[in-house]
Amino acid sequence: MSVGTVSPGPARRTARALGRALHLPFTGTARGIRKATHAHGAGESGLGKLIELHAVNGAGDVMITVALASTVFFSVPTDEARGRVALYLAITMAPFTLLAPVIGPLLDRLPHGRRAAMAGAMLARALLALVLSGAVVTGSVELYPAALGVLVASKAYGVVRSAVVPRLLPPGFSLVKANSRVTLGGLLATAVAAPAGAGLQALGPRWPLFGAFVIFVSGMFLSFSLPHKVDSSKGESKALLAADEEHLHLHARVEAASDTSRKRRLGLRTVGPAVTHALGANASLRCLSGFLIFFLAFLLREHPLAGQSAAVSLGIVGVSAGAGNALGTAVGAWLKSRAPELIIVTVVAVVLGVAVTSALFFGAVGVACLGACAGFAQALSKLSLDALLQRDVPEQVRTSAFARSETLLQMAWVVGGGIGIALPLVGTLGLSVAAAIVAVGWLSTVRGLLASARRGGARRARVV
Repeated sequence: MSVGTVSPGPARRTARALGRALHLPFTGTARGIRKATHAHGAGESGLGKLIELHAVNGAGDVMITVALASTVFFSVPTDEARGRVALYLAITMAPFTLLAPVIGPLLDRLPHGRRAAMAGAMLARALLALVLSGAVVTGSVELYPAALGVLVASKAYGVVRSAVVPRLLPPGFSLVKANSRVTLGGLLATAVAAPAGAGLQALGPRWPLFGAFVIFVSGMFLSFSLPHKVDSSKGESKALLAADEEHLHLHARVEAASDTSRKRRLGLRTVGPAVTHALGANASLRCLSGFLIFFLAFLLREHPLAGQSAAVSLGIVGVSAGAGNALGTAVGAWLKSRAPELIIVTVVAVVLGVAVTSALFFGAVGVACLGACAGFAQALSKLSLDALLQRDVPEQVRTSAFARSETLLQMAWVVGGGIGIALPLVGTLGLSVAAAIVAVGWLSTVRGLLASARRGGARRARVV
């Protein structure tokens, strides 16, 4: 036998087998993830790539959250931490509240550059993560403007993502089902990245931010892998978040008129009363979310749950809220054929009942249940709002309506966070305020939502 035909020796075969065994967990996991995200036509339409991109976005955001929470919140006494968080909220959230109404319309003017806009948001956060990596060690003043930049870039990504989803629907997919998949991808990535970020934090305050840099850079390249059709704006227009009947009748008359020049001059179209009522209910839940995050963070740090440390107490509430959010997202896909208005009315009513009960019988179980119910209701009501946008808003203005609704919901979260910081650390008082926030949103929208549900029977078949 010649030298060229000698078969590999036992050592070489063993090395190859060992190499395959070591690669299998990674390649097998990657193939499993790709199979899940690309199922049911999502791979062919491009939705699978958006799910993966949103997972990268969620992982990077949680890395930055871990680093900032450790710097701003856990590293100082409670009284000082409240002042630092209030300063953080004022310096970052207040300017963001002013910028938020501008972001959506600005991105609406760049419909042909959505992939570039998402990549730019990723790159901006990657570079700002490096700036923050120095600020968290030195405590320098650039911590706050860099955090504001991260927040604005994250919001810009969210607005563009909302505009992209309708362009990537597989055959037979509804918008609520597609958004459910995208949201679940982000939640799963956050669940994996959170403990990884905590592990990096143990090595030093900079390490989660270095991890965020790597994640966001990969997201920048992944943004350009989306199909070219997401940059198309054919047939799109702008939406006005208004519910006045006069505007509805005016638009109907103009649509029926033969004067096309007048139709063009009308420009903005209303999204209808069902959407605005649903947006009001969602805003109350988003306000509740911001309130609970800040209020319970300080309350449980100062007064942990019975028999638990502050970190464990915060972990219990955080896990409960995350589990509720994931469950609400999953249930949202199953309930997609039901009346969205009734779903919103029901889940908000349940949260209101749990909040009142938790305030009356304040304790560990009540706080955990409220966190879980709030997470569940926020996810399910947001998916129902998406369904209403799909049902009642014409395709030509739907992406613009998504951008503006996301902006208003973020502003509601800011208001809730500010209230949570300002309140005294009294559990019963705080949960009473939480119940009041939900009650205002529910009572002011329930009548309109139920009326819309009764009138919308003929159109509900479109929500499939």
